[in-house]
Amino acid sequence: MLKKKNKRDIKRFSKQELWSIIDHSNLPKHVAIIMDGNGRWARARMLPRVAGHRVGMESALKIVEVASDLGIKVLTLYAFSAENWRRPADEVGALMKLLVEFLKRELISMKKNNICFQTIGRIAGLPGWVQQQIKWSIEQTCQNTGLILNVALNYSGRLEIVDAVKGIIKDIEQKGLELDKLDEETFSNYLYTADLSDPDLLIRTSGEMRISNFLLWQLAYAELLITPTLWPDFRQREFLQAILEYQQRERRFGTIGKLAQSK
Repeated sequence: MLKKKNKRDIKRFSKQELWSIIDHSNLPKHVAIIMDGNGRWARARMLPRVAGHRVGMESALKIVEVASDLGIKVLTLYAFSAENWRRPADEVGALMKLLVEFLKRELISMKKNNICFQTIGRIAGLPGWVQQQIKWSIEQTCQNTGLILNVALNYSGRLEIVDAVKGIIKDIEQKGLELDKLDEETFSNYLYTADLSDPDLLIRTSGEMRISNFLLWQLAYAELLITPTLWPDFRQREFLQAILEYQQRERRFGTIGKLAQSK
């Protein structure tokens, strides 16, 4: 635990200093990130929006690297929402190309660093050439046992819940699933994230105070950290600061905290 006098100074710490004071025995197992602010970053520099997305991709690479080095189990990145199809066609096309570029470029690195690539969302709704690259990356890294890099693509939290309900109804009708035995754990097994733990920490960049239809069920007890930093400027130092902030919080899960119990 950081001493009170140091808490105000965290933003001035170097990456190395932050690394040295992190409690590596108290890391979040699953970190989810809403990567927001690429467009505003580009607009502030009078650049096209795709330039912000490209620099944002470099931020993603840096965060994957530091998360893997820390030993975090799962990193979920919100890369493309079901609502993002409403954006201009040229921007959507550029995002698809950047995704494929990312996967092709980083496949060797993911295999070398024992990273397992996965996706959540309605992947069948993506262009065929994008699906093909996603499938190849998943197949090539599925035996890796380190960080799970879980990328949300064509994703909607509400649609995920709808798909889960459809799956439950199907199993009630076809497999004899008993409705009376349906509980939270069973329901979770029908979500896209069935094989993953729920996020312990959600980071949202750009300062927006909303979760934007992201992991609506899974974020029930996650710690939320909103930073004004735009995603292209969010790098390893900022990620380590977020981990330190997480470690200063007391997770109670609806119970009375240790501080309250001591009074």
